[in-house]
Amino acid sequence: MDYIRDYAMYASIFGMFSFCWFGWAQENPRPSWRKYLGMASGAALLLCLAGVYISVTNWHAASALSETKAFSTYLITVYIEFIVAGIGAFVLIKRKHKNYVAPWIAFIVGIHFIGLTKVFDDSSLYILAALLVAVSVLSLWISPRLQVANSAVTGIGAGTVLFIFALLGFIRYLSV
Repeated sequence: MDYIRDYAMYASIFGMFSFCWFGWAQENPRPSWRKYLGMASGAALLLCLAGVYISVTNWHAASALSETKAFSTYLITVYIEFIVAGIGAFVLIKRKHKNYVAPWIAFIVGIHFIGLTKVFDDSSLYILAALLVAVSVLSLWISPRLQVANSAVTGIGAGTVLFIFALLGFIRYLSV
């Protein structure tokens, strides 16, 4: 079933998190990347705001989260994600491996989308999950070769993937 409000929220939420990841990428990138990261952040913010507008104007529309079981599963999945991501980040920082926090968070975010495929009845979230997990793993290999922080590569990769999915949410909204 197509849930117009969910597609609008994809544009909003994925746009917002794309903005956040592009922001995190600015922790320690190559100096020549900064202006492009700023432009990507701006584009993600604009897409987020467009998503907020269409979400608010379609608030009455059906949503997968209108069903009590789906909403409960969603909340449990998000709470587990936050707890596991937070504990992992804490341990990494405590052990003086803060450079691995961004890939860890991207990995956990990717994994959490596997559980959300059933909540939203949207198999495209498997692709989002796989791409975010791939970004998290590849950043560990690419970042040292580029001599930048893992957050730069992870942020660019996750920001790009989430931007694309925000854009797809917007397109899906328009096509329903």
